[in-house]
Amino acid sequence: MSDCSTCVVRNRAICASLETDELQLLGKMGRKRTIKRGETLLWEGDPAPVVANIIDGVLKLSVNLQDGREQIVSVMYAADFIGRPFGKESPYRVTAMTDAELCVFTRSSFDSFAKEHPDLQNKLLQRTLDELDRAREWMTLLGKKSATERIATLLVELSDRLSMDGCSPETLYLDRFELPMDRQQISDILGLTIETVSRQFTRIRKEGIIELPDRRTVIIRDRTRLKALSEAE
Repeated sequence: MSDCSTCVVRNRAICASLETDELQLLGKMGRKRTIKRGETLLWEGDPAPVVANIIDGVLKLSVNLQDGREQIVSVMYAADFIGRPFGKESPYRVTAMTDAELCVFTRSSFDSFAKEHPDLQNKLLQRTLDELDRAREWMTLLGKKSATERIATLLVELSDRLSMDGCSPETLYLDRFELPMDRQQISDILGLTIETVSRQFTRIRKEGIIELPDRRTVIIRDRTRLKALSEAE
């Protein structure tokens, strides 16, 4: 990653706060890495030797429950930052839900660089606060929203987040996209059974809000109704 000027998420990634010369220094420390769907970058409870910007793809953060089940605690998209700066262990497992491309830094070199660049530390703090806000919103979803509202909320988020390709900071949305997760993973994310997930997809489809040409493809026919459904039935 010696030339960060060609990075497609450079205006939205955590390093966007850096000046050109600083960006060049950081770029020399990073390297591109492609990981396949299902490949794990970091393991829960193990040393966390790297941090990374997501250039393309979708990854999940998960933890194992005492009975061996997996709980997905967050889904990460292009321009998101993964890893644990200034921490020695990863509190979660980081696994690719799709093929993904990352800009990877050793944690030690990134930590040293961040200590010398306050703007980057401020960006890290802002990202941390944004993640906290997202976690609180997800607590509301799991604690208060119905099954239909949960599915609609996830579809709206995917429509928004998967649209953010390239370096434009403008937020758009997709009316057609491929689900990066299967029905089992959706049930894990939303705290529902697979049967409930399938029933809710069928319900929303029958109401003409979405189309489901196959098990992965979603076409949004009525975004206004989908957003309304995500907020209250």
